[in-house]
Amino acid sequence: MTTYQELIAQKAELDRQQAELDKQIADTLRNERAGVISQIKSLMAEHGISVTDLASSGRPGRPPKIGIAEPGTTRKVAAKYRDPDTGESWSGRGLKPKWLTAAIENGRSLTDFAV
Repeated sequence: MTTYQELIAQKAELDRQQAELDKQIADTLRNERAGVISQIKSLMAEHGISVTDLASSGRPGRPPKIGIAEPGTTRKVAAKYRDPDTGESWSGRGLKPKWLTAAIENGRSLTDFAV
């Protein structure tokens, strides 16, 4: 039967082996990655591809689209009209809000609310 001291020694040996294997794995991955990067760079040079070509929308020779929203997303538009009494605002798009329609009917003009 093995003693406690022998089990501790076996565990220490296994921990050392694990550390060596971890180092070998890390070295192998680093070397493989360097080889793949080198291969990619040579293929890019061979075909005249730049990093900006990779970021483009799939069409070679065209710069990437910048500032265009993703489909299905909306952007908030700045307010063009604001009620100083209530703080309500309207961007000028879509239907006029009821507060603005009521104010215009009461004799105020749209320019009174311009931001």
